[in-house]
Amino acid sequence: MKTALTIAGSDSCGGAGIQADIKTMTANGVYAMSAITALTAQNTTGVTDILESTPHFLAEQLDAVFTDIYPDAVKIGMVSSAELIVTIAAKLKQYGAKHIVVDPVMVATSGSKLLRDDAVTALCENLLPMAEVLTPNIPEAEILAGMSIQNADDMEKAAKAIGEKYGCAVLCKGGHQINDADDLLWRDGAGKWFRGKRIDNPNTHGTGCTLSSAIASNLAKGYDLDASVERAKAYISGALAAMLDLGKGSGPMNHMFALKGDFVG
Repeated sequence: MKTALTIAGSDSCGGAGIQADIKTMTANGVYAMSAITALTAQNTTGVTDILESTPHFLAEQLDAVFTDIYPDAVKIGMVSSAELIVTIAAKLKQYGAKHIVVDPVMVATSGSKLLRDDAVTALCENLLPMAEVLTPNIPEAEILAGMSIQNADDMEKAAKAIGEKYGCAVLCKGGHQINDADDLLWRDGAGKWFRGKRIDNPNTHGTGCTLSSAIASNLAKGYDLDASVERAKAYISGALAAMLDLGKGSGPMNHMFALKGDFVG
């Protein structure tokens, strides 16, 4: 069985963070492992408290994983401090980690900023250049490219700028009133659109975590990047279309909608 590691925060309500990542990896047929960057007290209505891991303890978690069950792919989600970002980058270099998928979590869906300026700088300098692919949403792509994104042409310009700056592929995710659910993958100097149909489901908690974990899972299984993105988009569409309705706010998706279906193979 292929293996994947998620490096991210814990979501006590299970819809995002490492819980979403582990469910997604399991549903996509790989063995999931985790290194926790922070504990959060959160539910579908918001986050009430955060307890960060220390850099030493995060390093110990990464040592424990890499020296025993080496991951075939690594997904990195929210890391809220510069010190933790530097720790992750050092350990990934030490162990020669492969198929690194970075979800550059900087801006919440609500638009609120999630990272301090020093953490953004550390992310850009240390982790992004190590990635095989980045998966920014529109506000995050605007920050990384240093430009406003108003339409599909802007998405292409931003993805190109980000890819050239950090030397990696970029999956610029649509939505945010730019389009329905069309994502742009920029790699090797060219863009490819992955078309999607917007699913009218208000319960979208954890979609970014889920998509990046599904991409990592498919890379771990040996699919190329194009196929990994296509399969990940199909998986997340199914999870949304299952119309799970839990909680009082923006609820989670049904990650296990195809537990005995096509996505395990």
